[in-house]
Amino acid sequence: MKLVGVAIVIVGFVLRVNPLLAVILAAVATGLGAGESLNAAVAELGRLFVDNRIATLPVVLALPVIGLLEYYGLREQAKTLVRKSGTKSAGRVILAYTTFRQVAISVGINIGGHAGMVRPLVAPMAEAAASLGHGELPPQVVEDIRAMAAAGENVGNFFGEDIFVAVGAVLLMKSFFDSQHLDVSLWGMALWGIPTALVAFGTMVWRTRRLDRRIARAMKPPPRA
Repeated sequence: MKLVGVAIVIVGFVLRVNPLLAVILAAVATGLGAGESLNAAVAELGRLFVDNRIATLPVVLALPVIGLLEYYGLREQAKTLVRKSGTKSAGRVILAYTTFRQVAISVGINIGGHAGMVRPLVAPMAEAAASLGHGELPPQVVEDIRAMAAAGENVGNFFGEDIFVAVGAVLLMKSFFDSQHLDVSLWGMALWGIPTALVAFGTMVWRTRRLDRRIARAMKPPPRA
């Protein structure tokens, strides 16, 4: 019963329920499954939110800023920039962002994110590049491009940050190893994170090339009868 929250999150995402609602329900259900009362589970959820507000505050503050920028034409300006550059490959735009994201986070510079970069800038720029080469894009192609842009953010962030010794994920692994009395250095973990990051990046190169080929096939005019 303590793992019921995991099932709720999976079902919520499959049914496309509001992610925030699904996560909150999963957290409360996990507390109830652990034998806590409803009041205690909700109180613990609130306490953890307050204790970790320094991590959530930048996200909360960024949302209205990005919303205002989009309202005043950020996405349109991003598309215009790509059209002026003459780039006709959505895959290259996404790969360029993945490269930047992975290199930046590997040295501790956290510039990116789905809300801050992918939605307002990377996805519109990739869409503009594809439309420049193929014309107006059907909805299924647009969704494919947006999904790949999101994947580029995930690959660049998750695999690049393991190279930086002061990132939270690496410090968490270090704490776990210490609790198990395993002598693993931070520099050792960062060093062994490099091959994984390179493999993930190489996979992204292959995936973005496949994206461009899928777009070309989808935009190819049907043969004349």
